[in-house]
Amino acid sequence: MATGMEKTSHETQPLTSPKEPSNCVEEGDCAGNGLLRKDAKPALPLAEETDRVPFGQADKGAASPISNGFSGAQSPSSFNVAGGNEGTPSVTPVAMTTLTTNTNTTTTTSILCVVDGQQQLELGERETWSKKMDFLLSVIGYAVDLGNVWRFPYICYQNGGGAFLLPYTIMAIFGGIPLFYMELALGQYHRNGCISIWRKICPIFKGIGYAICIIAFYIASYYNTIIAWALYYLISSFTDELPWTSCTNAWNTKNCTNYFSNRSIAWTDSSISPAEEFYTRHVLQVHRAKGLDDLGGISWQLTLCLLFIFTIVYFSIWKGVKTSGKVVWVTATFPYIILFILLIRGATLPGAWRGVLYYLKPDWQKLLSTEVWVDAAAQIFFSLGPGFGVLLAFASYNKFHNNCYQDALVTSAVNCMTSFISGFVIFTVLGYMAEMRNEEVSEVAKDTGPSLLFITYAEAIANMPASTFFAIIFFLMLITLGLDSTFAGLEGVITAVLDEFPHVWSKRREIFALGFIVICFMGALSTLTFGGAYVVKLFEEYATGPALIAVVFLESIAVSWFYGVAQFSRDVKEMLGFSPGWYWRICWVAISPIFLLFIICSFMSSVPELRLFDYTYPYWTMVLGYCIGTSSFICIPAYMVYRLATTPGTLKERILKSITPETGTEIPFGDIRMNAV
Repeated sequence: MATGMEKTSHETQPLTSPKEPSNCVEEGDCAGNGLLRKDAKPALPLAEETDRVPFGQADKGAASPISNGFSGAQSPSSFNVAGGNEGTPSVTPVAMTTLTTNTNTTTTTSILCVVDGQQQLELGERETWSKKMDFLLSVIGYAVDLGNVWRFPYICYQNGGGAFLLPYTIMAIFGGIPLFYMELALGQYHRNGCISIWRKICPIFKGIGYAICIIAFYIASYYNTIIAWALYYLISSFTDELPWTSCTNAWNTKNCTNYFSNRSIAWTDSSISPAEEFYTRHVLQVHRAKGLDDLGGISWQLTLCLLFIFTIVYFSIWKGVKTSGKVVWVTATFPYIILFILLIRGATLPGAWRGVLYYLKPDWQKLLSTEVWVDAAAQIFFSLGPGFGVLLAFASYNKFHNNCYQDALVTSAVNCMTSFISGFVIFTVLGYMAEMRNEEVSEVAKDTGPSLLFITYAEAIANMPASTFFAIIFFLMLITLGLDSTFAGLEGVITAVLDEFPHVWSKRREIFALGFIVICFMGALSTLTFGGAYVVKLFEEYATGPALIAVVFLESIAVSWFYGVAQFSRDVKEMLGFSPGWYWRICWVAISPIFLLFIICSFMSSVPELRLFDYTYPYWTMVLGYCIGTSSFICIPAYMVYRLATTPGTLKERILKSITPETGTEIPFGDIRMNAV
């Protein structure tokens, strides 16, 4: 990566006198490390607390638009700090020279001012993606996760097969993709994480950022355990005979039935496949736990697997997008290679056509059921993943004029197509299983969630030629699919905290990332117990889903109704050169919030009855799950009360101040984003 420094073609004229000193005392002052010389203790904050005007207008004394919709007038005699608060030192602008660092990862802007007769140099920089493809692969890797492989195929055949594609497409067009586009545009324009960005949009909703961080912690505490299960399977696959192919192991019971080895063996209701017993009795060891009230001990094998997973995650994200942007070239592309291989292999299996027919055969009567439309809305929402703070964080490292509109359409299309193709990968194998068992595909496809991968698909792989090879690449694919989403989820929290507390953590990213990952590992200990699978199911159904949808609903209301869709559209035009059309505006103002409210109401009206294996969740676990979910959502009203209580003035003045953006956003100048006083 070539690194150099050159002065841009835009030289700024001094605002006071041509004879004022320049910001380079000697030629060598500007040469070190490709950056400007920086005083040891710069005393002038220029990044957040001051109004921004386009460069070249400050010396005219004319009112100039500020990017948050307000206007301001500045003259050489009226410069001060923190928006003109009394008692602040006077600021005399001496000269402004814009220099850009020709690296692919950093944009640097420097401004020299005189504060009470003393020169001060403020140096601001924000990391950017090395390449556009790094960003695209990171977003695709985040959106395409384990749920695309197991959740979409199951929901599709459960809700009418090919007929389900109609509500799925409608929900994607009018709900999921507009929200996806909105978050990318917000992050790219304001260049902040999910906490500090609300100062520039609607400060009273800042609690949304804290709620997102808590939800991300909960997800990291259970989602990575599923990756640890896949790692355990991967390690177990390095044998001549896969351990879940026979009934002669220590963990097997008398009900174990290996019908693949002997076609004369009849499959009965009490029969259990060796793959199921390997998953439940050897990997999870759920028979050693009585339920959520008695989880049993901790599995040291899974603990070591999870520790290894978190170690990989840490060294992939500890330096920011400079490292994670390189890792995703492997973790985001490898699953597609494996899916293609498995698709070809599945299509050549006997009975594969039965699975494909079951997958795609439309049942149009299903479309009359509200549950089908709810499932379609929930699936597209959780698949694209707006509201996790990840899209805001990733887009904040883009260049200001990057075409995020095109990125939103491309990555959304790739995500939806991946889900659809994964259905063929799964159902060709389910058809093969039905052929071997002499059963209907519906009987074979009873397993849902992770069980579909770790029992049904693992069993089919074990009875294919070259089973060891296919097992290794399949579980490698699951691991890489999960790692992408983990990178993204943790990066969303890290970016949010570093942007909110830059003076504390900006130079200590590695330490904060390590501390947060350790906390996530400690939080995951309950999922590593013998009853850990019950905890994973509880978190997935109650603790994160409803709370996250409610958070995104409020986010869409805050942006569209309080910040204003007109102002948001002007922001997009400033970045891309064109305004969003009426379709996008209507979706943001009305259709997308209704889309989210529709999902929320469905969750509240029909509480799911949880059951996993032979364990039925008692009622108190539902209460516990909703309490965990509320613990994140409560941040939003709590911060609203705090904000109104600490803001001076009458109630009306407090409300107006709380819904008015506190700070502007940097105005783009040339190829950089520049802060000007």
